[in-house]
Amino acid sequence: MRSFWTAMVVAFVSLLSIGVASAEERWQTLPEPAAMPKADESGYAKVNGIDMYYAVYGTGDPVLLIHGGLGHADIWASQVTELSKTHKVIVADSRGHGRSSRDAQPFAYDLMASDYLALLDHLKVDKTAIVGWSDGGIIGLDIAMKHPERLTRLYAQAANVTTDGVDPGVETNKTFGAYIERSGQNYAKMSKTPDQYEAFVGQISEMWKTQPNWTKEQLAKITVPTAIVLGDHDEAVKRDHTDYMASVISGAELIILPNTSHFAMLQAPNEYNRSVLEFIDRK
Repeated sequence: MRSFWTAMVVAFVSLLSIGVASAEERWQTLPEPAAMPKADESGYAKVNGIDMYYAVYGTGDPVLLIHGGLGHADIWASQVTELSKTHKVIVADSRGHGRSSRDAQPFAYDLMASDYLALLDHLKVDKTAIVGWSDGGIIGLDIAMKHPERLTRLYAQAANVTTDGVDPGVETNKTFGAYIERSGQNYAKMSKTPDQYEAFVGQISEMWKTQPNWTKEQLAKITVPTAIVLGDHDEAVKRDHTDYMASVISGAELIILPNTSHFAMLQAPNEYNRSVLEFIDRK
């Protein structure tokens, strides 16, 4: 079985070779993130054997933004700028991603969830809302299942709860291929081990082969107010899988973001921010 990473690289190279035309629709684009604002606090927290990069912006009720696989915290720049006007916004690089280190422990969503909980402990944040994208949404769901006392609300965008929720068409999607290429370039610039991108991807790919794999019964135990969110042109997550998630999580709200894909926070930042704030500020 080919790893997700291998399949995506092969697909991206093949798309380059046939000269795919430039995308014109918003949902086919991969905009560069905006510049990050100046942090009120940033540094590294020692959690679970790694050094985890984090940054904090603004004051108010806290919200933790968790990025997706192969990404980094700076992808949230437009969200940080807007949300920090009324909230204490926390971002971080997941283990092995961006500026954070990794160790020999096998990647697992429960381990990554534990990293973020330890970061919240480091920052003395007892309870927070989470906005999670892709792997970040999965991490948020893990925390909602196992540590609901730490969450106020969960906005989970483009997450899956079983491996068959991933659309196989992602392997030949040019936007996703461009994201992988950009992620490698960013890793080389940001990581303290810039020559180890392939080793890192190989390590996390082992997790993607089998995780997540939650049952309907496990998901039904989630009591945290949850929004299950998907772009209407998501390349990676199946719509019927998203509908299933919203149906089995008690009280979950289904939000479909129009004319966007897996990368909605970059493609439609103003609409994305309004959607997030409307949900996390709801009383």
